[in-house]
Amino acid sequence: MDEYGHLASFATRWNDNDVYGHVNNAVYYEAMDTTINTWLIEHGGLDLLDGPSIGVCKASSCEYTASGSYPDVLVVGLRAGRLGSTSLTWETGIFRERDGELLATGRFVHVFVDRAHRRPVPIPAALRAAVEARLVA
Repeated sequence: MDEYGHLASFATRWNDNDVYGHVNNAVYYEAMDTTINTWLIEHGGLDLLDGPSIGVCKASSCEYTASGSYPDVLVVGLRAGRLGSTSLTWETGIFRERDGELLATGRFVHVFVDRAHRRPVPIPAALRAAVEARLVA
């Protein structure tokens, strides 16, 4: 977990378990997306409702290494991978809180676009500065 600049807890719910008794794969994507967007709001200064630019998902992936199940609490580690001019690749590690076991690693690519026209724009300066200060290894 110490390889990530930001850690966030993500509690699983009873209905997150699938028929096989483990947290369904879609929940890992929810944990990644929630962690990234919460970080963007709280630390990156991104105004999701009225800002001139927004981040849209271009690609995402997740590789599973172990299973979690309710009532596990997940810990999502977040760091920046590639920081381009208009895009940012987020890297995540999803761990089980009680024993620190790595359950999955993920990747999520945001492209920043103009809210009105949906054309790529530079990553907002304040966001870039926050990412560089907190999430770049």
